[in-house]
Amino acid sequence: MTTRRRALAIAAAGVITTVTGCADQSRSDVLHRLAVHPSPSPSPSPAHSFGPSHALTRGDGPLGSVTQTGSDAVALTFDDGPDPVTTPALLDLLGQYNIKATFNLVGWRARDNAPVVRRMGAGGHTICNHSWQHLMDLGKHPLSYQKWDLANTTAAINRAAPDSPVRYMRAPGGNFTPQLVDLIRAFGMTPLFWDVDPRDWDSAHFGHGPSMVSHIVSTVQAHVKPGRIVLSHDCKHPDTIAAYATLLPWLKDRYRLISLPV
Repeated sequence: MTTRRRALAIAAAGVITTVTGCADQSRSDVLHRLAVHPSPSPSPSPAHSFGPSHALTRGDGPLGSVTQTGSDAVALTFDDGPDPVTTPALLDLLGQYNIKATFNLVGWRARDNAPVVRRMGAGGHTICNHSWQHLMDLGKHPLSYQKWDLANTTAAINRAAPDSPVRYMRAPGGNFTPQLVDLIRAFGMTPLFWDVDPRDWDSAHFGHGPSMVSHIVSTVQAHVKPGRIVLSHDCKHPDTIAAYATLLPWLKDRYRLISLPV
């Protein structure tokens, strides 16, 4: 085995690749990405510097994560993208109603769909870090990997949308740990949670098509209140996009809708 092949084999063996949802990748794709990024950097730093932050800094969620907007406004947040099909469809809808939202992006998807990220930034949406490959146990990985993960996700977003500061990080599944939260804050970001969760990812319980659309619409309408942060998923979730075709005008008639401040 050549030195290069041996190094890649060691890298592949040393990284746990348990991923879920839209961020899921095939084994061959994971190994390919490990070949591109074979090991974590021991002391990464954010790729860009921005001016003073206006972001929310602390909330009443797990380990001080933010769950509300701090005002009477409602924030719609969308996770796991960008997707080259469903995310632009959602951006079209948001543009139709002149609504700004918040997008929590998976790093390798931001890298591979840079024009979509660029469009988010140009549209005035808030862009956040949602980890490199959506490891549900990210906070249990070595600190060196966590640093690499957060730094490279932010760097991918910065390359695509250089004028959009990344001020928030939402851990996959909301699974924050004290070490991960300390690192998020060290990177100048705020841990972001949510207050309203329609579980639009849970097709095992709510089905697909009209049943899921109806569930999302009714859940958001029942639970949204002034100041709430709503969680949804845009990546490969066409039922979510269909639900927001109904929800956006309903919400706009009743609430002030904002992207999270940066």
